[in-house]
Amino acid sequence: MALTSTPEHPVPLRDMAQAVKGWVERCGSLWVSAQVIELNRKTGAIHFLTLRDTSAEVSVAVTLSTAVLDAAGPVSEGMAVTAQLKPTVWMKSGRLSYECSDLRPTGEGQLLAQIEHLKRVLQAEGLFSPSLKRPLPFLPRGIGLITAKASAAERDVVVNVGLRWSHARILTKYALMQGPSTAGQVIAAIRELDADDTIDVIVIARGGGSIEDLLPFSDEGLARAAAAATTPIVSAIGHEVDTPILDLVADLRASTPTDAAKRIVPDAEEELAHIHQARARMSSALLARVAHEEVGLAGIRSRPVLHDPASRFEGYAKNISELRQGLWRAVNDVLTAEETRVQQAHALVRSLSPQSTLARGYAILVDASGAGVSTVNAVSVKDKILGYVSDGVLELAVTGKEKDDGR
Repeated sequence: MALTSTPEHPVPLRDMAQAVKGWVERCGSLWVSAQVIELNRKTGAIHFLTLRDTSAEVSVAVTLSTAVLDAAGPVSEGMAVTAQLKPTVWMKSGRLSYECSDLRPTGEGQLLAQIEHLKRVLQAEGLFSPSLKRPLPFLPRGIGLITAKASAAERDVVVNVGLRWSHARILTKYALMQGPSTAGQVIAAIRELDADDTIDVIVIARGGGSIEDLLPFSDEGLARAAAAATTPIVSAIGHEVDTPILDLVADLRASTPTDAAKRIVPDAEEELAHIHQARARMSSALLARVAHEEVGLAGIRSRPVLHDPASRFEGYAKNISELRQGLWRAVNDVLTAEETRVQQAHALVRSLSPQSTLARGYAILVDASGAGVSTVNAVSVKDKILGYVSDGVLELAVTGKEKDDGR
């Protein structure tokens, strides 16, 4: 029902906005085809897209949730999509907007979404891990080449390998490089070359092309066969901007077939130049070392000791003679001092000896039992005593005794 109003009886703005919102939302949800021209991801739960009609200058702003955007797979600007949109009006601003409840890439976008999903699966299994990458041999005994017969990729690999290392041996296995049979034929060629013990590296080469043309090289079976091979694999598919899943699984990704040829064999001329440079550096280092040693030898030869080796011994002999004389002087000084000390001790001992006392006229008296007589009370008159003098013993008889009273 349409709203009515007059200047005297205006309706509230909210009523008009609500009416417009109702009219717009009666359109319901519609599936539309369009192209993404702008993608604005926000940190919250709502994101913004700008969609444009594929054949007319018509574009609309679209809001969608994180769940819808993630379910659509990788969405990028320029991608063709099919979207389920519902128009609505924001009451606060009166702005017309479109809510997207489902978003599906179409055409190349759909293929990219499928490839991206497979990438996530294989990456979760660890098939892209750097730890699985095997190093290429410096000089392979045999090179396995998988490519289309008489293709530019075959010519680029063979010619450039021959220019770099003329003795390289290439074993080529031809396979379709486009179409539904490509993956199966390439898988069979990988297994055949991997079983050959004389093949040290396998190159899978193809020129550039559209996403549809390169789609077989993102095949899950081919990716798993390349990962399971024990021989290092070089992927040379397309150009620098092309990145099929095989590039991520292979042990080395080459941007072009020509680049692959440069990666798998060394350049003979460069290696010879490196050898010449190494020889020149070794020669220079050796000559510099010899010159350094010659200078050192000349310095040694210029020393006086080498002109007259005995001169050093004369100096040593003089030093030994001086040391010997000093040693004898020290020994004599010690002996003299010790002799003097012994003489002094001997004199002291003699002065304290009883024999010295006897020599001065004293005598030692002992009774018949051998006890010393030091007082008149120790003997009686008529007792026999012995008197020891300096040169012998006297036999004495006590005829009398008198005690000293101190006067």
